[in-house]
Amino acid sequence: MSSGLWAQAGSGGAATAPSSSAPQPAQNADASTAAKPHDDSFVIGNDDVLAINVWKEPDISRSIPVRSDGKISLPLVGEVQATGRTPLKLEVEIASRLKNYISEPEVTVIVQQINSQKFNILGQVNHPGTFVIANSPTVLDAIALAGGFRDFAKQKSIYILRQNADGTQTRIPFNYKEVVKGQNPAQNIKIQPRDTIVVP
Repeated sequence: MSSGLWAQAGSGGAATAPSSSAPQPAQNADASTAAKPHDDSFVIGNDDVLAINVWKEPDISRSIPVRSDGKISLPLVGEVQATGRTPLKLEVEIASRLKNYISEPEVTVIVQQINSQKFNILGQVNHPGTFVIANSPTVLDAIALAGGFRDFAKQKSIYILRQNADGTQTRIPFNYKEVVKGQNPAQNIKIQPRDTIVVP
């Protein structure tokens, strides 16, 4: 997935361009990057903010967050399931419903803010917590984001718990000492949504 798709979560402020390449904490992020309107790989999640534009229909066009039940509500369209769909599929659904009211509606869905893609970092770091994934962070990026290690962190015994599609977990070891020395750099993997990094 292109790193340009990762947007930082907004807590209510106006969207601005990202000021750095580092991922931002979920509670402090205030920037966003728009996803491509016809991207067919990103899957919309709860709390993502969508910009929905219907050509020549300003009363329907709006920026709207996905609710906790995974749905959005639009004039003439009503309730629409957004979570689990790509922007392209959501466009098709909205356009289909609008055909009863508008001749040949042209709908564009852009993901303004990606708030659903998050990871956790726990244990012996200075700022454990949940963070929004932005700009395809690696394990090293995540550790830096969490403020680095506490004094007694076991830097050779870090691991990542990754959720599999079948509901199981994979435990991926990460030896910080090796990676920073340039040994076995393949351990410094990209963080995926719902990953949990544990620093013993």
